[in-house]
Amino acid sequence: MSHEGFSYAAPWWLPGGNAQTLWAALASRRHFGPSPTWTRQRWNTPDDDFIDVDQARHASASKAPLLVLFHGLEGSSASQYAVAFADFAAANGLAFAVPHFRGCSGELNRAPRAYHSGDFEEIDWILRRFALEHPGRALIAAGVSLGGNALMRWAAEMGESASQRVRAVAAICSPLDLAAGGHAIGQGFNRLVYTRMFLASMVPKALKKLEQHPGLFDREALLAARNLYEFDNLFTAPLHGFRDTPDYWSRASAKPVLHQIRVPALALNALNDPFVPASSLPTPQQVGRHVTLWQPGQGGHVGFPVSHGAVGLPGHVRAMPDAVGHWLLQHI
Repeated sequence: MSHEGFSYAAPWWLPGGNAQTLWAALASRRHFGPSPTWTRQRWNTPDDDFIDVDQARHASASKAPLLVLFHGLEGSSASQYAVAFADFAAANGLAFAVPHFRGCSGELNRAPRAYHSGDFEEIDWILRRFALEHPGRALIAAGVSLGGNALMRWAAEMGESASQRVRAVAAICSPLDLAAGGHAIGQGFNRLVYTRMFLASMVPKALKKLEQHPGLFDREALLAARNLYEFDNLFTAPLHGFRDTPDYWSRASAKPVLHQIRVPALALNALNDPFVPASSLPTPQQVGRHVTLWQPGQGGHVGFPVSHGAVGLPGHVRAMPDAVGHWLLQHI
């Protein structure tokens, strides 16, 4: 197991995974350069739906690599990690794009489906399209949380042929064992804060989906859902071809198939991530030689805030994109 690639130390005034997670999301500095601006393209999907893809407007050479970032649950190009990665890309002359999973760009998608943690067919279609549109650029891809699990599932499914699409992939704070992550987020403080936050976004979107497609699921049962297990059982699992939540969490998890990956892959997980129990993380014996594991003791869930300036405030989150981005660039 490799720790040396990202020697992260949390600021002394942010002890614990929850503080590091929440500060990074709510109060951290995301960019050193200008705030990123985006050009949005709408891509029609093979099943007559659409996704919205945001491409950063900063300059990059025509042959510079393209970094594609897949966001996490209910994330977008406005998420703090997406802004920080855009800043890294601008500073290093890379083209940068954030494809939104269906329904995450601010406009509800048309089809009777949304997105899920094992959506590797969607990842495949998106990466193929990027490769077609940017034939002169080397492609590298990173995924955060849900997006990272889906990206690793894709790399495992593709095996040797993944290298025809990308040079390297990275998963950041991904619940590679979805059952362990799903149960962790449904308990105690996590349930009070994070579960409530996710459901506050996911339930209204699901109800709009029901207006689009009457009879898709039981409205009253969904309104009664109090955790992600219950939500996934009623909505995510049946809409995406899974029997129920246990079937979804089992078949969509990347951890059991990480050994099938044949392209350089990085899995970064903080040991104090409140969503991802350290006991559930993969070991070197489980992943094979193509996968690098970075498992620092601190960082929280997509946190990794760093002290900045003489006083150590307000803190920034560029260190993690720098470390992950430079690791990816080593494989071009």
